[in-house]
Amino acid sequence: VNVPDIGGDEVEVTEIMVAVGDMVEADQSIIAVEGDKASMEVPAPFAGRVVEIKVAAGAKVSTGSLVMVFEVAGAAPAAVAA
Repeated sequence: VNVPDIGGDEVEVTEIMVAVGDMVEADQSIIAVEGDKASMEVPAPFAGRVVEIKVAAGAKVSTGSLVMVFEVAGAAPAAVAA
């Protein structure tokens, strides 16, 4: 899952709402980010299991940065764009 474009080059991860091993539903909020112009909750692009979290709350990340790796049921772990 990648950081969406919310109107700035860099955003701060303000909250991580899931943990490694959690099962999530499509469109469930997984992280919250805040930029200069907006803040938003980033939804899961699909249902699956959180395999790896690449950032911590308070981290500054660029638009498009990989923040989380998901595994879809029956598939190998994959990094997926939101």
